[in-house]
Parts: sequence; structure tokens; C-alpha cells
Amino acid sequence: GSKDGSIQEVNVSPCPTQPCQLHKGTSYSINVTFSSKIESQGSQAKVYGEMLHVDIPFPIPEPDGCKSGIQCPIQKGRSYSYLNKLPVKSEYPSIKLIVKWVLVDDQDQMLFCWKIPVQITS
Repeated sequence: GSKDGSIQEVNVSPCPTQPCQLHKGTSYSINVTFSSKIESQGSQAKVYGEMLHVDIPFPIPEPDGCKSGIQCPIQKGRSYSYLNKLPVKSEYPSIKLIVKWVLVDDQDQMLFCWKIPVQITS
């Protein structure tokens, strides 16, 4: 679904095996290397928990991509490293789900979109 960019690498740490075991009360590092096919002044992250084909918004502390390792404005043909944290709150239920992470440009088009299976545990 990445329309305006292409992903070179996604790194979720620590996550030695899939599904990722996400422990409540812990924060996980997200690092996405991607190249942009367009120019954009800014970028916004949108994170969802996907359950039974329904996207439930997943709040992250810093949705602004320009404050998450990306040097803005984004230029066409350049490579960027997007860095963020995925905090797993203690009140989250212990379930298996898919985390869907999207970064959109000024036109609300996807710079990148990736999914990873996770298991939230105590």
C-alpha cells in the first residue's frame, strides 16, 4: 500500500521472533528506512491495531514524522530513516493482533505502510 515511497527495511526492537512478544509497560523501538517518490513538506504517522479486519487507532507519543528522524521537507528520490517508539500500555488487553504503521505525506497519501503480527503479554 506504499504509494509515494518504498520501504527498504523495517526493524522492530526487541523482536527476535514473530509474532513479536510485546510486554505491557514496555516501549519498543521502530526504525523504518524508506525512499520517497514525491516531495512533501511534512509527514504524519498513523498506527492501528488490526483485529477482525477492523483498524483500531493506536496512539503514539509523537505522530510528526519530521520530529522522528526524517529531515523535512521530504525530497523526491532521497532515503530516510524514520525512528519512533511503540509504547505498550499496561491497560492493553493480552491479545494477538496485527500492528499496522502508516506514514502519510501532505496529501494524505502513503509514504509507507507495513504490518507486523504481535502478541501483547503481561
